[in-house]
Amino acid sequence: MPFAHPLWVVYSSGTTGLPKPIMHGHGGIVLEHLKALSFHQDLRPGDVFTWYTTTGWMMWNYLAGGLLAGLTIVLYDGSATYPATDRLWRLAAEHGVNYLGVGAPYLVACMKAGLRPGEQWDLSALRAIGSTGSPLPPEAFNWVYEQVKPDLLLGSFSGGTDLCTGFVGPCPLLPVRAGVISGRCLGARVEAYDEDGKPVTGQVGELVITQPMPSMPVGFWNDPGGVRYRESYFDMYPGVWRHGDWIEVLPGGGCIIYGRSDATLNRGGVRMGTSEFYRAVEGFDEIGDSLVVDTGRLGAEGRLILYVVPAEGAELDDDLKNRLRATLRAQLSPRHVPDEIHQVPGIPRTLSGKKLEVPVRKILHGMDPERAADPNALADPDVLRYFGRFQGSGEGADSPRLRKETSPSQ
Repeated sequence: MPFAHPLWVVYSSGTTGLPKPIMHGHGGIVLEHLKALSFHQDLRPGDVFTWYTTTGWMMWNYLAGGLLAGLTIVLYDGSATYPATDRLWRLAAEHGVNYLGVGAPYLVACMKAGLRPGEQWDLSALRAIGSTGSPLPPEAFNWVYEQVKPDLLLGSFSGGTDLCTGFVGPCPLLPVRAGVISGRCLGARVEAYDEDGKPVTGQVGELVITQPMPSMPVGFWNDPGGVRYRESYFDMYPGVWRHGDWIEVLPGGGCIIYGRSDATLNRGGVRMGTSEFYRAVEGFDEIGDSLVVDTGRLGAEGRLILYVVPAEGAELDDDLKNRLRATLRAQLSPRHVPDEIHQVPGIPRTLSGKKLEVPVRKILHGMDPERAADPNALADPDVLRYFGRFQGSGEGADSPRLRKETSPSQ
């Protein structure tokens, strides 16, 4: 069949609207998966390969791609932490796994649990560990080499469902540096663009891909003329793929990912993923759910606004606000203390349970809630519509709407 004949439809999470039904082509996927598995992961025919994943994540497709390279693949159906946090290390020992792929949060959880897999299990066959899904912190790199094995290749990938591959990742020929992805993947012309659309080195910018990659989608399902496809990736820089992440390309070629460019908290040049913020806020028994939005744009700091849903029987009073601010100041930094804290009846989420920071941010900057996200993709559209009352508060402290929402009578 033709090189670009549709192979499958995979779906994005829908955090910025209706989940994108992404069609990849046979030829592009075969090339990309063979390249990544054979060159970046250094896997060889006969090796045993596994990646902990659900069937709804692109890593399941990627794991199945291991068969292309003559690998024995191990599929695991169950929790990564049941009956204990060491479940995947036991899996690796039981099956003589050569390459163990996991989500970065799993390695962090093992580190926090004080596990010592290298002492507890026979991991003599293990040559490499892959990490993806979110940035892997430097301390987790150190833990792997101290508590798992000192002579393996720890490789952090960043990519996306959109391409069903990584565009920056590990390389067996380069040194491993804590907190740093080794570099661009083969055939991936990745750059960090500044506000003027120029490539920059040593500073954070928009992650873009300036030349086509084989596994870029052949289109979206039911997208006549490719209108939605072009709007999703090429609206900011015509002819250049904008992925929606912040990246820093270091002078030596290494890369650091800072999360979604529209959702990452950027406070005085200190960039932080929202997960760390939520971990601190939702550690309070009085908080049932929360959402944080940084209204700033790349290169210009905005306001940091925290929305909380109190737990049953609790109330967002001045005492709770003060304790929240004190905890965030101590656990994160003074720069990450919210400018505003509001009580809301619910937190907007997709049908798959992901928080909608980006649509709320768009609403704060004046977009109508009905345009910020497709109601059909939301667990409760009325929750997102509620945030319309904060519309315009992204403009700054002098916004009339913001003054109204933060007045004592509210």
